[in-house]
Amino acid sequence: MQLKRTQRHRSNQVTAIVAVMLWSSISVQAQGTVSVQAQGTVDSSARPNVILILADDFALGDLAGGDGYPTRTPNLDRFAEQSVQFTQAYSASCVCAPARAALLTGRYPHRTGVVTLNMNTFPEMTRLKRDEQTIADLMSDAGYATGLIGKWHVGRGNGYNPNDRGFKEFEGFDGSQVLSYFDYQLDINGEPKKVNDKYLTDDLSDRAIQFVKRHRDHPFFLHLAHYAPHRPLEAPEEIVGKYRRQGFGKSNATIYAMIEVMDRGIGRLLDALSEIGLAENTIVIFASDNGPDPVTGRRYNGERRGTKYQVYEGGIQVPLFVRWPSQLQPGQRDQLVHFVDFLPTILDLCGIQTKSVNPIDGQSFASVLRDASAPFSRAQYWQWNRGTPNYTHNAAIRNGQYKLVLPFVTRNLDVKDSSLPPVLYDLAKDAQETTDIADEHPDLTQSMSESLRQWSDSIERDRSRTGNTGREQ
Repeated sequence: MQLKRTQRHRSNQVTAIVAVMLWSSISVQAQGTVSVQAQGTVDSSARPNVILILADDFALGDLAGGDGYPTRTPNLDRFAEQSVQFTQAYSASCVCAPARAALLTGRYPHRTGVVTLNMNTFPEMTRLKRDEQTIADLMSDAGYATGLIGKWHVGRGNGYNPNDRGFKEFEGFDGSQVLSYFDYQLDINGEPKKVNDKYLTDDLSDRAIQFVKRHRDHPFFLHLAHYAPHRPLEAPEEIVGKYRRQGFGKSNATIYAMIEVMDRGIGRLLDALSEIGLAENTIVIFASDNGPDPVTGRRYNGERRGTKYQVYEGGIQVPLFVRWPSQLQPGQRDQLVHFVDFLPTILDLCGIQTKSVNPIDGQSFASVLRDASAPFSRAQYWQWNRGTPNYTHNAAIRNGQYKLVLPFVTRNLDVKDSSLPPVLYDLAKDAQETTDIADEHPDLTQSMSESLRQWSDSIERDRSRTGNTGREQ
């Protein structure tokens, strides 16, 4: 497998960029709508199918036995070798609900209203605003069959469920209920279904395969949102035992068993595409929503600093594979791409031209998929804390090789304003984020800090907007 799991070669691949995104670019975007324009035209009768697979709390280090043990992801390894692989792909957040909001809308999560995690405690801060368009809305409008199988986590209640947000078919769960992998309840297009005779991950894989077979004669968009390897840590004992015998503790052995089952299901889905003749014209994308959960203990994640809940590389850098056999040559890409870029890229590849209701933060990286030398470099931003956003804490901007971080303080509630100074890293020389160079580059630190502040002001204004009447369904 060719994917590099560290950034040790980045210094030879990334040119020093010291300019930061100007406030004017943010304000222009926030004032009007933008068109999502396809770079080429695609005959609607030959439009590709799209399968977007998202794992949950899956780390880059979980791939291919990177900790020196035998691979636990043979199907993902094979899939990666057939794909365009990104060495610098980023989630939009270090936690799952905001990451998913950005993935679905092409907008920074705060703009969409989804800023925290628990839908029971924070119902209004974990649901997409009604004036937000999802990729499912846009694909459905373009004539695609649309389906979500698995985790939703961006809204609950009338008008906020997946079937209200562009997904014509939904077989999954909202994301904040008590859930066992062996005893769970699914929402099947609004009807509850209790399941206690299957393992959740296998069940989701089966349902994905059935969706593909149902829609084999019509273009479809399927979002397969696996729960694995998210807590609770549960897996078939015979697979857990295999990893215990390799020397892993119970927690990591269970996580790796959960990953193996997910990998097995992804392999079955890819095989099903081949068997029914859809593999060549189906775009399959695999990513994870954020880094590993520290609550489950430490596990291998290369040399990356940080975990889920933190905007350090270990919390936000994720795997990204894109396979389209009839159109894309496998290979590695070192350009920085972000979850907000997924929506415009998918629309571009499918030849769908539309105008968004709200400004899109992302840009299509279709040119990068086709050409490893295509330029694609923009500043990107992150921020998270539990509850109402506090932008003095756990925020970051990356521009080129430089990343400025307002340090993580806590993942608990009631975050107070932080007085910790910003920290500047040169990721080309220090991928592990160990050395603060802010004092060596005061002008750069100041300009990046100002850009981050302006971005924070912009998205907070958008988050706080009122009077949304919703999108007609």
